[in-house]
Amino acid sequence: MPQRADARRNYARILAVAQDEVAAHGADASLEQIARVAGVGSATVRRHFPTRHALLTAVSRHRIEALCARAEELAGAENGRAALLEWMDEVVAYCVDARGLAEAIAYDGDIHENSCSAALEEAARPLLRDGAVAHGVTVADLIALAVGVVMATSHHPEPLRQSRHLFRLAAAGFSPGDLDGRSSV
Repeated sequence: MPQRADARRNYARILAVAQDEVAAHGADASLEQIARVAGVGSATVRRHFPTRHALLTAVSRHRIEALCARAEELAGAENGRAALLEWMDEVVAYCVDARGLAEAIAYDGDIHENSCSAALEEAARPLLRDGAVAHGVTVADLIALAVGVVMATSHHPEPLRQSRHLFRLAAAGFSPGDLDGRSSV
């Protein structure tokens, strides 16, 4: 059954506010604060998102969908490595903004067990073309690296700046060539 227009607006407003609150306060963002800022009652938040987990999952899913769409946009870029690095910069920013949700992109043993990671891997696979990375490097590897960097910098005074710096430093290490340092040329 389709939602009424006001229900759709409330859902969108709650989701937008939740994204901002998670970016500001992490996964422990207050549901009451989200309701207040969204201009709705707590019952309205709970009607759309019956649990904190449901709300956090929706926040994550929305951002993951945006990252997947961005990967598809960049897939046709002339410079595959530059496109991949641009996309990974956005993944790092997402992980920083989604403090406490970074694990939503991390994998538990097998990246395919996590649908968010699987969606990102599928969407970004075309970015690994034309020698953009060393032979054998996968999107899963890059996501795990991004999540690790973000987790390592979570207490830094400027976590986004530091995460981007460290990821770019690591990127210099996954330049085209074999992982053991031999050139693939």
